[in-house]
Amino acid sequence: MTDDNIDWIARAGTRAKGKRPDTLKDYNAERTLSVLMAVAAEVAVVKERLDTVERLLDAKGSISRADIDAYEATGEAAYERAVATKEYVARIMRGMQQEMEAMQAAPEPSMAELSAKLRES
Repeated sequence: MTDDNIDWIARAGTRAKGKRPDTLKDYNAERTLSVLMAVAAEVAVVKERLDTVERLLDAKGSISRADIDAYEATGEAAYERAVATKEYVARIMRGMQQEMEAMQAAPEPSMAELSAKLRES
């Protein structure tokens, strides 16, 4: 099957099997996160395609769409892309990562503190 035979709009609208994640316990937050991650994924693709264009222009001086579509990063180029993608994802997820680190660094309350809180409630 070639790309010409694929209905990309229909494929984009297909639903994943199973229940949607509910880790944030807030529908609007879940939907916003879903949209944000979809946009982040699209930007990652654009970044890779731009990297391809830049590398091909450096190597050849002029390029065609076919050159871009046929390009496969190998060796040092593949490594550099992997590092750039890792850094990109780390920047996007920085806020959540910092919150997780803060939760892990927070001291656990003593049994006396827990008992006092239970008595108060």
